[in-house]
Amino acid sequence: MAKVERFAFHVPSLEELAGVLQKGLKENFADAQVSVVDCPDLTQEPFNFPAKGICGKPRIADVGGVPYLIPVARKEKVYDLNTVAKDIELPGAFFLGAGAASSKVLGVNAELIPIVQTKSEKKPAVNGSYIAQINPADKGCLLEKYSSKYTDCEFGLLANLYASEGQPGKVIEVKANGRTGELNFVSCLRQILEKHYGEKPVGMGGTFIIQKGKAKIHIMPPEFSACPLNTDEDVNNWLKFFEMKAPLICQPVIVSRDPGFDLRLEHTHCFSQHGEGGHYHQDTSPESVGYLGYLLPAELLFRIDRPAETH
Repeated sequence: MAKVERFAFHVPSLEELAGVLQKGLKENFADAQVSVVDCPDLTQEPFNFPAKGICGKPRIADVGGVPYLIPVARKEKVYDLNTVAKDIELPGAFFLGAGAASSKVLGVNAELIPIVQTKSEKKPAVNGSYIAQINPADKGCLLEKYSSKYTDCEFGLLANLYASEGQPGKVIEVKANGRTGELNFVSCLRQILEKHYGEKPVGMGGTFIIQKGKAKIHIMPPEFSACPLNTDEDVNNWLKFFEMKAPLICQPVIVSRDPGFDLRLEHTHCFSQHGEGGHYHQDTSPESVGYLGYLLPAELLFRIDRPAETH
């Protein structure tokens, strides 16, 4: 059994959070509007998620970690989202986020874009996830629906997950256009929260669309590195970077500050309907970029199978 640690986040009201985010985003974007709205029906285009919303007992799970990937991959580290749902005390949870695909299932290393309504007593799991891997044919991006080949809900090594009951409800809508600052959209949101709430960690997740422009995205190679990846430079030389075009649908998981669990503070994966996806770094067209997001603060953090040694 993986060790599960638990922490209660500071949870601001949606109105307060909207004001804090709007003020901060205006320092990083030419135009920013943040408001409290009803969550759109996420089963519809362009999302096509298996759940209608991101509301109901919102929580964040940080599973495994980068030390299981580098310097040397621990391929035996395999997890199941149905089990994670029980670990976070929310059987049947709807998960969004970012993680690594199970190399045991795929036979290769790949980015996982988890979008899963886990199984409950009443119904089986619905896996709407995507996998982004390096196409062996042309070394480009190969984005596939997970369920087109596999029937499980497994992942490997690490994942950062936003979980909820998948219900409709009130959420924070974020619109930001024309990036004027250096920070990417997710880092900007996180640092606004950290600056404002300081010692009180705030967690947040949901989904956002890069509506126009292009973005820098990476995909891990199909083979784990034969030699240990000891530095950031080693890792960046190993990863494959691409410029991908909008619209990209992204799943961010954000924690403003680590309360001592060796957390990954931000992690965002994305997919599209045009065959591109992977790990989001930054938009590459700051003047023309447009972001539209639906986010919610999490109530609880669950740290699952924390690595003994930090990277």
